[in-house]
Amino acid sequence: MAKKLTRSLEGRMIGGVCAGLANYFDIDVSLVRLIFVGITLITALVPMVIFYLIAWIVIPAGKAEVQKTE
Repeated sequence: MAKKLTRSLEGRMIGGVCAGLANYFDIDVSLVRLIFVGITLITALVPMVIFYLIAWIVIPAGKAEVQKTE
């Protein structure tokens, strides 16, 4: 079955874009966030902020997992 890129509703900080990318590529979300911050600082902030906002709009939200009752 093919993977779908979705924004994560769990473990998100702002819009869930980095968490969704981490889930899609099966890597740690902290690594994705560090890469994003590094690229943001190198490119003078604006291009990556625009990318994040566009990704937030374009990438659909994932389904929320059912909360476990104890």
